[in-house]
Amino acid sequence: MPDKESPHESELGGQLLASVSRSFYLTLKALPSELREPISLAYLLARTADTLADTATAPADLRLQCLDEFEMLILSRSETQETQQLLTQRIRESFIECQEDQAERRLMERFHDGLEWLSTMRGASLTAIQKVLRHIIHGQRLDIQRFPADGTLRCLGSDTELEEYTWLVAGCVGEFWTEMCALEKPDALAPMVGLAQLQQDGARFGQGLQLINILRDVGEDLRDGRCYLPGVSAEEVRRNSRVLEPVWQHWWTLCHQHLASGLNYVTQVTDTRLRYATALPLLIGTRTLARLQSASWEERVLGVKISRLEVTKILAEAAIVCRTPDGVRRLFQKLS
Repeated sequence: MPDKESPHESELGGQLLASVSRSFYLTLKALPSELREPISLAYLLARTADTLADTATAPADLRLQCLDEFEMLILSRSETQETQQLLTQRIRESFIECQEDQAERRLMERFHDGLEWLSTMRGASLTAIQKVLRHIIHGQRLDIQRFPADGTLRCLGSDTELEEYTWLVAGCVGEFWTEMCALEKPDALAPMVGLAQLQQDGARFGQGLQLINILRDVGEDLRDGRCYLPGVSAEEVRRNSRVLEPVWQHWWTLCHQHLASGLNYVTQVTDTRLRYATALPLLIGTRTLARLQSASWEERVLGVKISRLEVTKILAEAAIVCRTPDGVRRLFQKLS
């Protein structure tokens, strides 16, 4: 992969991606050049699919149909002009105007540019991008089917469902990340650790990051009719959300264990720049998890986030300590 940015990466992977990716753009920007384009492209396409899935003003059947068509365009190497025309029309009629967030609106307006960028990918990188997006879109379909946004609160039925969901929308990303490193920067991973073990730790790392989102957004999700934490009935949650507190604590503990796997993963990265980029979501996530644990249930339901100042401090400290694996470990423990 050339050091110089492609025109698509420069335009779509710059301002547009920064506007919709929030803190994760910091990671993308910090990546070595060999990895920045394929991972940024995969993330942009995933965010596009996420917006299609999350536009609650569009009927569930329409969102599922659009996801099917978007996946077809991502996976197909044959003539797709008719499918793209149909999806463009559906997005224009049912998605663009209802986006309150201007960044999400621009993402919808330019969804076909992401597909054009994808058409420039070749070989193993293209195959890896297609595979991870197929998993992510499957997870988004399940989300729509389980939580159809009809005003009725629903809860996931089992731990297995939550584990499946976190792997589909985030755990598979850890595996994809590892695969791209092995393809584009194989010397950046510790040779004494097998690729299968790295992918396993990477998957748990991704699942931990998704669990942080679920634990952090518990109140917002309940207000939107979604309860990702299994083990209690929707009727019990409607009566008093505090019934979720023991379940929440169980998943907090599991999330912490997943992030410990993430720490193992980061310390097996031998390239300093890649280690820094990989460590950022781990360190920010660890600090968020600690803040969530110290908050009251009422605060959690209202929403707990770390401040921009805290993020800035983590970025500055990480730039120094990520030069060595031991430095990452020390900062991880400090933030925990």
